[in-house]
Amino acid sequence: MRNWLLISGLTSAMLAMSATPLYAAEKTMAQTSHYAYVGTYNPNGEGVYRFKFDPKTGALTDRVLASQLPNQAQMVASHDGKTLFIGNEIDNFNGGKNGAIAAYKINPQDGSLTLINQVDSQGAGPVYLSLTPKGDHLLVANYISGVVATFPVDASGKLGEASDHQQDSGAPGAAKPEAAAPGSFAASDHNGPHAHMIATDPSGKFVFSTDLGLDRIYQWKLDSASGKLEANDPPFINASSAGAGPRHFVFHPNGKVVFLINEEASTLTSYRFDSAKGTLTQLHVLSSLPANFKGTNFAAGLVLSKDGHHLYVANRLHNSIAQINVTGEGAMTFAEEAWTRGDYPRTLTFSPDGKYIYAMNQRSDNITRFKVADKSGKLTFVDDYTAVGSPSQMVIVP
Repeated sequence: MRNWLLISGLTSAMLAMSATPLYAAEKTMAQTSHYAYVGTYNPNGEGVYRFKFDPKTGALTDRVLASQLPNQAQMVASHDGKTLFIGNEIDNFNGGKNGAIAAYKINPQDGSLTLINQVDSQGAGPVYLSLTPKGDHLLVANYISGVVATFPVDASGKLGEASDHQQDSGAPGAAKPEAAAPGSFAASDHNGPHAHMIATDPSGKFVFSTDLGLDRIYQWKLDSASGKLEANDPPFINASSAGAGPRHFVFHPNGKVVFLINEEASTLTSYRFDSAKGTLTQLHVLSSLPANFKGTNFAAGLVLSKDGHHLYVANRLHNSIAQINVTGEGAMTFAEEAWTRGDYPRTLTFSPDGKYIYAMNQRSDNITRFKVADKSGKLTFVDDYTAVGSPSQMVIVP
């Protein structure tokens, strides 16, 4: 379910704001400093905020508004940490009907952002950005219009015009998710195509994209030279249940299994990945909610520990982080849940060392932090709230 905060009064003039950073450089900062960038939704959030990140304690401090374009909610950092790509989740870029993607240079001295360039996202409402393993192409999922697109990235971080874009099409999925908890009213946006995520496999040869509205996971072949997408065989597979609403997914470190969260059904589905063909085969399904839960929930972001043992899922309305123990064969077991101490957790972010998890609590305008136990993966709340309006996503870079 999208919580659209598209403000009609925000015109394309805002998108053409100066590339000059919106805050002054700090006096002195070591090259090894870490920064966290938080994308937000208007009006509570004003753009992208930069925080100082303490790698020892996990604390976020010194909040500064680093970029001020409308609904800068989705982003990804380049592999070398020198560029930040940010999506404007809008539908009126330059007076048209699409969103926008911007590339920013990161100043290692103070974490400030300088606009490199901005391009049309090729669809409305870009909600997910990812990079190929080589970092030479950016992949974008546009939710409102159901379009996925690829963009070349040069050595300076500049975005080229789209290499390719593909429009999802087909019959909408079931309006009511059949696998949802009893009493659930989690029914939204099964009215047409709504692309929700796009990313490559570990090799970069294949691409998968989810469509919540059509209840499909699309399977693509990627031409690494041209950035063109070619439909695989089969071109898509259906969601694990009617009306499930496929959202986000993550590869296991062994590269053989994919875990996917279904937003409307609040279920996890594991798939076997055929690295030769680039296709998925369903394995298991598990609820992201406690066994006795009844009512409405929208599952959201998910992250997997580096060792591949613990999967964490954000549950919106239930306002919890579910810990799911998983294996490299795709087995899943519900371990426990942790209350987010906030409302409507949209995404989760691991600290670079995997010792902390952060929840972006969109409706309570804060970020909460949890310590991750070394072996069990159990989460313990750190009593240190970070205030930020309508947080959507956080990226931490050195």
